[in-house]
Amino acid sequence: MTKMLVKLDENMAQSHVEFLQQSGYNAERVTDEGLSGAKDEVVWQEVCAEERFFITLDLDFSDVRRFPTGSHPGILLLRSRNRSRQAVVKILTRVINEQPLEALKGCLVVADKIQTRIRRPFQNS
Repeated sequence: MTKMLVKLDENMAQSHVEFLQQSGYNAERVTDEGLSGAKDEVVWQEVCAEERFFITLDLDFSDVRRFPTGSHPGILLLRSRNRSRQAVVKILTRVINEQPLEALKGCLVVADKIQTRIRRPFQNS
């Protein structure tokens, strides 16, 4: 089974990449590709071209008009009042323990310390 591809925004730490790799994901950071400081559009084009699930702390990626659900590999927005590596990894751990990232493909997921909200692509029944 191939590992799910995940890309972490530059606001995420290398320790988060390592955590995801240890959890069985093929994870890398935007900074690994020389995209530090690149505009969101450039980062987003790369995420979509590589079909990687995107994890970020950047609120700009929560705009469903710019990033409609179902039109991308998936976005996980981590909302942590405390941006320490430990606080962020706690939220990440909780989300992954609730369900694998594969189940969130195409969704916009917003997770904080307590809850995870999932906006799934619109489906006709």
